[in-house]
Amino acid sequence: MALLSNTAVVLGKELRTEFRSRELLTTTVVFILMVVVLFSFTFDPTTTESRRFGPGLLWLAFLFAASLMLQPCFLREQNNDTLSALRLSVSAPFAIFLAKLIANTFFLLLTEILMLPVFAILYNVHILSVIPQLVLVFFLGSLGVAIPGTAFSAISAQARMRELLLPLLLLPLLTPVLIASTEATAALLDLNPELRRDWLGFLAGFDVVFLTALWLFGEYLLEE
Repeated sequence: MALLSNTAVVLGKELRTEFRSRELLTTTVVFILMVVVLFSFTFDPTTTESRRFGPGLLWLAFLFAASLMLQPCFLREQNNDTLSALRLSVSAPFAIFLAKLIANTFFLLLTEILMLPVFAILYNVHILSVIPQLVLVFFLGSLGVAIPGTAFSAISAQARMRELLLPLLLLPLLTPVLIASTEATAALLDLNPELRRDWLGFLAGFDVVFLTALWLFGEYLLEE
């Protein structure tokens, strides 16, 4: 119960901070929009090419945008030594990671859903019949990005050249998430849409493994 109550308090702080400034959401949406629009104008893909290459381009945009969104996750806590105050105010240190993880996943998923209609229009793909399945894939993929991203954000916040360190650590690790999410999304955008349970199972397994690792070692990351 202490973990849940502490998580709720910290999560409320994260949501209020972002919705007051809207800096991360605005920056991420604009970045993804620019990438999607530029690729569309550059390649002018046909419908067949859009179904084949569009999901990969979309998830690449999501990953690069996520590296921008996750960067300030712990960096903002450096001001006035807020992280130390958070650690003293909660009885369960993992609550800090869990709250930030939930917030990051929510923000990523929100930006992805907002960009989905734009992607469908520019790349001439039909999504209305598979929106619930796409949201499920986006959720599992966003969670897979947010878990290691939150952990590496805590590590890079204390390091020099932190702006470069997070993408260098994060992007290679997220290659399996990129492949699985792209394949699952491509299967849903095909002429005969299919929910690939094998790729969904892979994403769910990835999420569970890294969430467990974060639960086991999160307190040590905060101490560092």
